[in-house]
Amino acid sequence: MVDEMTIRATTTEDLSDVDALLQASYPVLLKADYAPSVLVTCLPLITRAQPELLRCGTYYIAEGPDGPLAAGGWTHGAPQGGVGPRDVGHIRHVVTHPKALRRGLARSLIERSFRAARTSGVRWMMCQSTRTAEPFYASMGFQRRGEIDVRLRPGISFPAVEMIRPL
Repeated sequence: MVDEMTIRATTTEDLSDVDALLQASYPVLLKADYAPSVLVTCLPLITRAQPELLRCGTYYIAEGPDGPLAAGGWTHGAPQGGVGPRDVGHIRHVVTHPKALRRGLARSLIERSFRAARTSGVRWMMCQSTRTAEPFYASMGFQRRGEIDVRLRPGISFPAVEMIRPL
């Protein structure tokens, strides 16, 4: 765990910091689990922070003395939109800088998300995991439901794994 770390809710002012985390992390970490043809098409779309997520109040950034190290959070709404049951929450866009891996940052963000979601009446948490992050989510108690294709744009989808866990 990073000794001097703070976790706070993001605002739209964090857009460039979250963009930088996504752009530093995803190309490096996803490389082993996805074909180059998938990455060349999808990385430009998944390495962009989502302004609506940054201002939702339940998306967080973990910062150390040298700046942002990780980000992630949860929402009631599903990642591709839509309204589901109010007792189901969704983990959203978790990212850790490659130089800050294995320090408990993502775990801290997920645990904070679990606490906030429970307070909001959420009883089940879902996530759309990358293939790379599936073992991490399994260590956090998530169960694999199956492979899915996340539609990023018409004609462009990203292979992922849908996972769920009780809170």
